[in-house]
Amino acid sequence: MRTQADVVVVGAGFAGLTAARELSGRGYDVVVLEGRDRVGGRSLTRTVAGVPVDMGATFVGPTQDAVLALAQELGCATTPTFCDGKNLIRWRGEVREYAGTIPRLSMSSLLNLAWVRLRFALLVRRMPVRRPWTALDAYELDGLSLRQWLDSMRAAPTTIDLMAIMARVTWGAEPDQVSMLHAVRYVKAAGGLNRMLDVAKGAQQDRFPAGTQQIPERIAAELGDRVVLGAAVHRIEYDETGATVHYLAGSVRARAVVVAIPPQHRAAIAVTPELPEEHAPLPSLWPQGRLSKAYAVYETPFWRAEGRSGEALSDTGPVFITFDVSPAPSGPGVLLGFVDARDFDERAPEQRREQALAGLAALFGERALNALDYLDFRWGAEPFAPGGPTAAVPPGSWTTVGKALAEPVGPLFWAGTETADEWTGFLDGAVRSGQRAAGEVAKYLHTPG
Repeated sequence: MRTQADVVVVGAGFAGLTAARELSGRGYDVVVLEGRDRVGGRSLTRTVAGVPVDMGATFVGPTQDAVLALAQELGCATTPTFCDGKNLIRWRGEVREYAGTIPRLSMSSLLNLAWVRLRFALLVRRMPVRRPWTALDAYELDGLSLRQWLDSMRAAPTTIDLMAIMARVTWGAEPDQVSMLHAVRYVKAAGGLNRMLDVAKGAQQDRFPAGTQQIPERIAAELGDRVVLGAAVHRIEYDETGATVHYLAGSVRARAVVVAIPPQHRAAIAVTPELPEEHAPLPSLWPQGRLSKAYAVYETPFWRAEGRSGEALSDTGPVFITFDVSPAPSGPGVLLGFVDARDFDERAPEQRREQALAGLAALFGERALNALDYLDFRWGAEPFAPGGPTAAVPPGSWTTVGKALAEPVGPLFWAGTETADEWTGFLDGAVRSGQRAAGEVAKYLHTPG
C-alpha cells in the first residue's frame, strides 16, 4: 500500500477524478481513496435488457463545456435526447398533450405561472452566484423556503405543483425544504430556468449512449493503481506541513488533500485539529436530497408511432417526469422515469415495479404495463454515502455557512458539484470543481512556506 504522495484525493466521482487527473498531468504524485467498490460517485451505469442506462447523472447540454471537453478527450460520444412529437401531462386526473416546456393550462394558470417566473427571473438576474450571501436581499431570501416565497407571490395551486416537480427532479426535495436563496443561486449557475429545464438547447439535450460512468472509469484506467477502492476515509490529521489521511487498511501522508465528496458526507470524516467553527455545521446544513429512477423497456418505442416524444409530467406519483432514452428508432424502446422517493423507496421490488409501470401506463396507455424488462435504483437507500441527486439546501444555510463550502483550510481543499459556481449540481459542475481544486492545490504547493 502507498503511504506517501504529493496529494490525496478523497472520492472517485467526477470531481475527485478530474482533480486527480489534472494534478497528475501537472506532475504531482496523486493517490485517490474511494469508499465504494467502484468509481463514479453519483454516476452509475447498469444495463437493462442489454441497454446501458444511467441510474444517476444522465444528461449534458449546451454551455456544459467542461464535462463535454473531458468526454471528448476520453473518446466518450454523446447522442441527442429524443424529443420529437407531443409531450404529455397527467394533471388533475386528465392526460393531455402539449408542445414545448410549458404544459397547456387554463389562461389564468398560464398568467399566474408567467408572473411567478418573471419575478423569479428578476431575482436570478441580480444574484451574485459566486458570493450569494452578499446579495442585497440575501438574508431575506435565505430566510424563506421556495414554497414560502411562492406563497408570498400568491402563486396559484398549478404554479406551486409545477414548481414542486422542478424541486423534486432538481434537488430530490419538496419546495418547503429548499432555501429560496439556494434555488435562485442554483438556477443562476445553470444559466436560467429554461436552460436548466429544457431538452433542446437545455441541460437534457444530449446523453451518453454508453452511459456516464465510462468517463470516470477511463480516468481511473489512466491513473491505474493510484486509485484505491474500498478505502473509506474516516480521519484526517493536518498541520502546516501537510496531512495524514486514514482509512481502514492504512494511511497516506500527503502535502495536500482534496476532499471531493458531498458536503453532508464530510461529517463521516473526523478532522484534527478541528476545522474553523463555520465548517462544523456545514454537513447538517447541506443535506442530500432523495430521488429514485426507474427504467422500463419495450420491444419498440411505441409512443413515437403515436406522435409522442416520450417526455411527460405527472402531478400523481410515483413517476413524475419521463424521457425517451431508446437506443434506436427500431427499438428497444426505453422510458426513463424520475420517481418520488417518498413511499416508493420503502416498498418491495415487485411493488416498486408495479407502481412505476402503473404510473407510466397512466401516461402512455396500457401498453406501458407490458414491459420486457424493468430496473430501478434508490439513491436514498444506498448503504454508503446515500442521497441524491444533489444537496437540498434548507433555509438559513447560505448566510451562515455558505462561505465555508469551498474555502480551503491549510492543506485541505474541497471539491464536488455542490461547490461549483457554474452548473452546480450537474456533471459539468463536478468537473469544474475538480479543475478549480486542482488549481488551488497547485498554487498552494508552489507557494513558499
